[in-house]
Amino acid sequence: MNSQFTPLESFIGYKADTGMQCGNYSIDVPPLAEGEQYRFHFDATKCIGCRCCEVACNEQNNNPADIKWRRVGEMEGGSFPDTLLLFNSMSCNHCIDPACLIGCPTNSYIKFDNGIVFHDDPSCIGCQYCTWNCPYGVPTYHEERHIVTKCHMCHERLAIGQSPACVQACPSGAIEIETVNILEWVTKEIDENANMPHLPDARLTNSTTRFTLPSTMPEEMTKANEHHLKPAHSELPLVFMTVLTQMSLGAFGALFIGDILSLFGFFEPNWILALLALAPAALGLPLSALHLGRPLKAMSAMKNLRTSWLSREAAALGAFVGFMSVNVALYFFDISTLIRLGFELLTLLVGIYGIYAQGMIYRIPARPSWNRFTTNQKFFSTAYIGLFLISLALMILGSSDSATPLLSSAMILAVIHGFFTLDAHNELKSASTPQLQKTLQLYREHFDQIHTARWITLGVGALALPLLATLFIASGLTLAAIVTLILGFVLVVVSELMDRFLFYTTVVPLSMAGGFFVGTQRN
Repeated sequence: MNSQFTPLESFIGYKADTGMQCGNYSIDVPPLAEGEQYRFHFDATKCIGCRCCEVACNEQNNNPADIKWRRVGEMEGGSFPDTLLLFNSMSCNHCIDPACLIGCPTNSYIKFDNGIVFHDDPSCIGCQYCTWNCPYGVPTYHEERHIVTKCHMCHERLAIGQSPACVQACPSGAIEIETVNILEWVTKEIDENANMPHLPDARLTNSTTRFTLPSTMPEEMTKANEHHLKPAHSELPLVFMTVLTQMSLGAFGALFIGDILSLFGFFEPNWILALLALAPAALGLPLSALHLGRPLKAMSAMKNLRTSWLSREAAALGAFVGFMSVNVALYFFDISTLIRLGFELLTLLVGIYGIYAQGMIYRIPARPSWNRFTTNQKFFSTAYIGLFLISLALMILGSSDSATPLLSSAMILAVIHGFFTLDAHNELKSASTPQLQKTLQLYREHFDQIHTARWITLGVGALALPLLATLFIASGLTLAAIVTLILGFVLVVVSELMDRFLFYTTVVPLSMAGGFFVGTQRN
């Protein structure tokens, strides 16, 4: 069995006896047989929407009112007089293939032998990647504790034969604890018993919660929180980090190509240009730690290289920055060009993998507007800013002959990047997925001015001003060309920061139906 799957008895130091009786708190769940695990059963025909389960869960786990490990959602359907109000009480589904565990960079999730997906609070750095990965919106960021928290099926109560707080508190007996044969569930039963209206497909993570629904249901059920739509968190540290690291990749790529072409009389890079290529990523990576709830533990984000794209990104981009620093030294001490080229190639490949891993962080089913190939395309093509940076530096250093072809390459890549961006936006207009439709709605209702400004600054900064600078260069007006390129560079950086800001704020995640007044109760 996977080393991350830890027996419950060894974790709490007590051998569970699920058949024991404890007065009114007792449960009668048979011992787990080979290949079985615990799961929740929710009977929607019994739930009255009283939310006692929410209250009991918070009291049991000492959570503030805004932290909900168990949430009650509402749906309605039909037409008068044949209408239906349906509730869904859901906590963690203790999935067979939990996305939170797979993606966690610090191995803070443990799946016990009895199936419970447990979160180890002390090792959590508060990166919140699991809150992105989970298609059910289960893990919840706890602002006061600076970590993510989630339901653990009251494992300490189960160990001594007591029912979880939500089960015990439900006045109508709508929530139960059961055992399930994992193989039979996945191969025969999951499609019919694990899905519910407005809940992501159970096969995304092989969710184990069993739902009992009314025998007759309207063809369409509407979420009570359908009218709720608000921008997602802006993630400003990540806005800057992603753009800056992608800029460094482009700048270093230009440096590498320049070093090859220097063998044929083209511009010869130097330690100043190498330092300039390093600077954006060297600044961006530390900024990303500000996104964490526990930034001082940022280095532990590389613990799960086996399954977490976030760990791979952190390791690869960290190595990229380190290798670029060595390249600065190779230039400074005038090491042989062939030796330098070999190390530059290694550095470039590591950087390319780092940006690829960065893109794959967002290729997750739980966030449809991120989970598109255009995300990878845009992340790589943003490197055009790095080409602009090196072109500008060459102009300032007096190498206008070398700057002009590099500037032309930057403009071509900027056009390609603009095409990718436009294609991604046009895809929203024809999308049938509700989350993508709402992403487009956010663009139009909340960020129309920023979206327009993004295109204006891209057009002016990446095309109009560079063309003008080229004319100045041809006319021998070097100072005017430099000033024009500086303004253009500033505009393209601002443009990409705006686009990345929109990338984060317009995402609409998959989730369960929420309440009319409280939405999905997500942090």
